[in-house]
Amino acid sequence: MTDATPIPNTDPQALVDAIVSAPSPAPRLSEIGHVAEVADGIAIVSGLERALSEELLHFASGVQGIVLDLEPRRLGVVLLGSGDRVTIGESVTRSHKVVSTKVGPALLGRVVDALGNPRDAKGPVKTEAERPVEAEAPQILDRLAITRPLQTGIKTIDAAVPVGLGQRELIIGDRQTGKTSLAVDTILNQKETGVLCIYCAIGQRGDAVAKVIGALREGGMMERSIVISAGDEDAAGLAYVAPYAAMTMAEYFAGQARDVLVVLDDLTHHARSYRELSLLLRRPPGREAFPGDIFYIHARLLERAGQFTTHAGGGSVTVLPVVETQAENLAAYIPTNLISITDGQIYLSPRLVRKNQFPAVDLGVSVSRVGGKAQSKAFRSVAGNLRVTLSQFEELEDFARFGTRLDEATRARLTRGAAVRAALRQPERDPVPAVEQLVVLVAAMEGHFDGLSEAETARVMAGIRTPVLRDLGDIAERVARNEPLSDEDRARMVALVQQVLAQLGDSNGPDA
Repeated sequence: MTDATPIPNTDPQALVDAIVSAPSPAPRLSEIGHVAEVADGIAIVSGLERALSEELLHFASGVQGIVLDLEPRRLGVVLLGSGDRVTIGESVTRSHKVVSTKVGPALLGRVVDALGNPRDAKGPVKTEAERPVEAEAPQILDRLAITRPLQTGIKTIDAAVPVGLGQRELIIGDRQTGKTSLAVDTILNQKETGVLCIYCAIGQRGDAVAKVIGALREGGMMERSIVISAGDEDAAGLAYVAPYAAMTMAEYFAGQARDVLVVLDDLTHHARSYRELSLLLRRPPGREAFPGDIFYIHARLLERAGQFTTHAGGGSVTVLPVVETQAENLAAYIPTNLISITDGQIYLSPRLVRKNQFPAVDLGVSVSRVGGKAQSKAFRSVAGNLRVTLSQFEELEDFARFGTRLDEATRARLTRGAAVRAALRQPERDPVPAVEQLVVLVAAMEGHFDGLSEAETARVMAGIRTPVLRDLGDIAERVARNEPLSDEDRARMVALVQQVLAQLGDSNGPDA
């Protein structure tokens, strides 16, 4: 048996003196407030006199909120969760930080909410990094000119309304005109480009978001995309924060020299959420421009896009905000503001939808103020007269409805315009490679589709897909290097189209 370790003989008084002389922890000031009112996604909090604007607060029930209104002895707080869990009188504490969202590669392939929390039943998002959803827009010296194209895979846009990497191009139109389909097709076309994509659904129904997720998975783009869902069943506060969170996630990748495409679908619901919050917080209404800072909340959001210098990360953030109009009213308050903030707009017309022209892009109203400088030389040389050809055709088409006798030149213009319009038709979820677009445009603009019916034109465009990939690979490489088309390239394209036309003619002949 071993002896136990002896206990040292310690003087009790010395022990007391040592404890008394030990440094005590610094006093910590903690503010605790209480909920005075709660209703419909907002809470009125009292007792937090030192809280700051945009600060994140923690409620005892586990819900978080953002300070949006600072008034004497009361705070207007936007809840980032269900208001049913918050009760009057419960305690509220400050976080001393602004609302943040998760960032990092772990978000790719996931469906998350505005704070980066998972919504796809795939487990937690394993990322440690967080960034504030609000950030200052990069300065002028941190920006570069937009010189690289963002190929959308949509013939009408790439030819006549081109978009550049770092641009802010508004997608605008009435309900059911194909705005979301246009944005999703643009994402699907980035499969071979290396561009990362973020789709932010604001106020959308759950089934609509599920369709987008299904399209991304089927198109092979989900693994390089992030879907942020702030549905119509979520709190208005989450819908308000969602687009800022999307820009924060995009800025993380842009800081690593990556190109990011952000789709904000749509900012009309975002404006409605902010208006709802403003009314509940009893902000004084203006005339027709309520709330008065709706311009500012969208301006500070979209100004964060751009092509950045190496010092600022070297990447780019391209934004396609979507906005809904009412009865083709482009002069409404929200659309007018967004048109002035962005670098151009793609207008989808219900008039073209009724004519079964998809995508229903109205080239008379659509414009790209920046992307033309980034458009490849091949597209510029082929599609230079496209807008004029279609506008003249539409004028003559309206005039010809009166049954007026037309001369040969006018009939030729009508035939050419109808052929070009048919060549621009494109089904959804079917982005077209650049060289294939060029073949179709060259053939249509030079009259090789004149006199064909819409069904025949569609068969020709389907028939050239395989030969283009097989025979014109060298032209595709030169187009990717931004080299212009030579006369020989045009001749090869025309010969390929004529070959397909001859094959279709033989198959439709009497001996077929």
